[in-house]
Amino acid sequence: MARNPTLDRLQSAVLSFDLWLLLAPIVTSLIGVVMVYTAAQESFHYGSRQLAFALVGMVIMVVLANIDYHRLERMATPAYVAVLFALVGVMMPGIGTTQFGATRWFNLGFIQLQPSEFAVLAVILAVATYAARRPDGLTWRDISRVLLMSGVPMSLIFIQPDFGTAAVMVVVIYSLLVAAGIPMRVISSLAVLTTLAVVAAFNFHIVKPYQALRLTAFLHPNSTVPDIVTANYNVLQAKNAIGAGGLFGAGIGHGAQTSLGYVPFQLTDFVFSAVGEQLGFIGSVAMLILIFSICWRVLLVAMGARDTLGRVLCMGIFAFIAFSAFENAAMTMGLMPVAGIPLPFVSYGGSAMLCFYATCGVALSVSRRRGR
Repeated sequence: MARNPTLDRLQSAVLSFDLWLLLAPIVTSLIGVVMVYTAAQESFHYGSRQLAFALVGMVIMVVLANIDYHRLERMATPAYVAVLFALVGVMMPGIGTTQFGATRWFNLGFIQLQPSEFAVLAVILAVATYAARRPDGLTWRDISRVLLMSGVPMSLIFIQPDFGTAAVMVVVIYSLLVAAGIPMRVISSLAVLTTLAVVAAFNFHIVKPYQALRLTAFLHPNSTVPDIVTANYNVLQAKNAIGAGGLFGAGIGHGAQTSLGYVPFQLTDFVFSAVGEQLGFIGSVAMLILIFSICWRVLLVAMGARDTLGRVLCMGIFAFIAFSAFENAAMTMGLMPVAGIPLPFVSYGGSAMLCFYATCGVALSVSRRRGR
């Protein structure tokens, strides 16, 4: 019986995808839509918008997966320059939108774009392209250029202020350098310099006292000092919600902390508390396993990439998703500073959703072309 060429091509296209890396983000984001809907006291407005963000993200992921990732090299410089202009523009009076003391967003009406999220992707692409064009490895001069290339957008993000995304970018940069083949002794030296820079930022009040208090309050969870109690209020409510969920949770749409809106910023930064209260310990662990399975698949793609470009791209993506998930869950449980980092594919917000889906699309592109 003659085979149908169209069906053969379709089957070949489907089998070329890493199906887990394709489907896991979709499942995670759909669970996130439910969490956002319930955390917003069953508001159709937020739930429908989050679903729309997820659907657009899925399209972006599939489109990028079908584009040869080598074509992205041509976009590295324009994307990097565009992000720099956006990071400067968002802080100009009358252009950027300020919320809660930070100026990070462009208000486009139907969506608020946060350029710092896209800056992480631009830096990953720029550094990966730079490393790919130096097959003999990076010299000290190259390393200094990479640090400058990364440091400019990171500094602009830091002064917004957006400490969370700046911290993510630091982790991403180190991962990119490791993937580019930089010796560990060099990485260790850079880590020492980074630590000294952070200490200096606190001691010379580059980080304002109220900002330092927010970043260090988690170290004193039982303090009765009024300022520390205030700084820890969000985390306390989040921990109460997670604790109320017990082993199996209160059920979707149930749980006083979530249903009555006791947890501040539960749609965005503290959405993991909604997972903990409604799905319990079992559901929370399952959610984290699902997210970190995405990271694991991306790491495997990086290890099997056919060239430097693919390897560095995927290592940066791995660090971006993995650290974001770790920091968000840990800060919600009071184990890390409150840094305003979204939970990948779950927290409410269009910029983050589109960025995380875009990263998976690039990883899928690298995965599909490993054998070619």
